[in-house]
Amino acid sequence: MRIALLTYRGNMFCGGQGIYAAYLAREWKRAGHDVYVFAGPPFPELEEGIPLHEIPNDNVFGQSVSEAFNPESPFSMLKPLSLWELGVSRFGVFPEMQTFGLRLMRKWGEFQRRYRFDVVFDNQTLSWGLLGIQAMGVPVVSVIHHPLHIDREADFAVDQSLAKRVKRTLYFPLMMQQAVAPRLAKIVTVSEASRTAIEKYFKISEKKVSVVYNGTDTEIFRPIPEIEKEVDMLFVGRTEDRKKGIGTMFEALSMLPDHVTLKIVDGRIPTDGLVPKLIAQFGLQKRVSIVDRMLTVPELVEQYSTARVAIVPSFFEGFGFPASEAMACGLSVIANAAGALPEVIGTDGRSGRLVPLRNARATADAMWEILRDPAETQRMGIAARARVQRIFQWDQAAAQLVDVFEEVIHAADRRSRTA
Repeated sequence: MRIALLTYRGNMFCGGQGIYAAYLAREWKRAGHDVYVFAGPPFPELEEGIPLHEIPNDNVFGQSVSEAFNPESPFSMLKPLSLWELGVSRFGVFPEMQTFGLRLMRKWGEFQRRYRFDVVFDNQTLSWGLLGIQAMGVPVVSVIHHPLHIDREADFAVDQSLAKRVKRTLYFPLMMQQAVAPRLAKIVTVSEASRTAIEKYFKISEKKVSVVYNGTDTEIFRPIPEIEKEVDMLFVGRTEDRKKGIGTMFEALSMLPDHVTLKIVDGRIPTDGLVPKLIAQFGLQKRVSIVDRMLTVPELVEQYSTARVAIVPSFFEGFGFPASEAMACGLSVIANAAGALPEVIGTDGRSGRLVPLRNARATADAMWEILRDPAETQRMGIAARARVQRIFQWDQAAAQLVDVFEEVIHAADRRSRTA
């Protein structure tokens, strides 16, 4: 099969979508398929032999007008899409998804003539341009990791002011995604929790959405016994993301004895962000350590190995890579019983503990229950890794997606014969 894989941001360190694209491309290539990646900046690092077509943008979001204009190329912005990106970004609109799809659509006829793709797989861009690409005769399948409506609601819960609501409503391209998603050949998602949310927010019946779990590379994410356990708990993730629930995590930590410690791994912690504010609020300066630089994957694996337990206090996760990666590294996980986390961790208590949403007391009790029995903590970590090895493998995910593609292609062929 010849697959075009689209990802508007491709780097593995810009979020789960980069991890998703890189591993699927690798597995499809290993299975004998021809996969071509079309990505926006920051660009992915792909396995050797996988072609990458770069779809550039002007990266003007968050920049001043003077910063956006390159004095060495003063007319570089004088293009319709570049001017549009610059203009709407002044109002807080994040334009990358829209312009990625439109720029690709303009070149799609040339790409399709050259490669004759069987299917296009979109990594939650859901841009207007996808409708144009599909109209040119190739079916488009898109993954929705989770509806962005959930991110907006998490922001609203923290700051309910009218100004904040207007700002976050402008930022997320919800209208576009709601219009595009139902018109594509197929939607897939990464958990049953996300499938339910897609029906709620996109009005697409659960029966029409296929679930294909993400994988986790257990050859890379693995226990490293020679690394000393230096902290009790580890949080990995973007702390400024309001749906990550770090307020509950800090409050729970403050309820435990002073010797219980936490490490936070996040390379993007602002000096006036949530982490320093919450540490000061709960008086945890001596109990929280921070790794606030971008890590390579091997360095991240080492960080997992420095802790006894991982904590994922998110209010919603479409899947939850920090949970599955920690489990692959032999850590049990304390998490909210929210989103896909029960699907990843399991509900039998063997791999971790699930706690009620926004309940600091229950979170503290779960932390103490696991940490006070080192032998049980180790047994749970072994069970957690075994669960990931059994259920969440990238070759399985890639093969299941190919099954979805084949169904979509056959359906398109039937329609063309009867037209």
